[in-house]
Amino acid sequence: MRNGMKSIDHIALQVDDIRESVNWYVLKYGCKILHRDDTWAFLQFKNIKLALVTEDEHPYHIAFEVDEVDGKKHRDGSVSKYIDDPSGNKIELIKY
Repeated sequence: MRNGMKSIDHIALQVDDIRESVNWYVLKYGCKILHRDDTWAFLQFKNIKLALVTEDEHPYHIAFEVDEVDGKKHRDGSVSKYIDDPSGNKIELIKY
């Protein structure tokens, strides 16, 4: 899998309120909103994307873009799956 890894795609942080957090990041850092609903948001910064997630809907994680992954297909056409690192941290492998 190491040869197929491209780069860090995004980091997902757990937040209490999606809308409040999106507004804060947009006002403070000027990022672009790629997606926002009641359970998660996806923000684009110059060099990385940031996902804001709620505890009961999505795990907080770091995502690596890969060349191939056998996983779940999402609305945007991407495919991903979650794995755990040796310490139990969630890692998302994602292919666009």
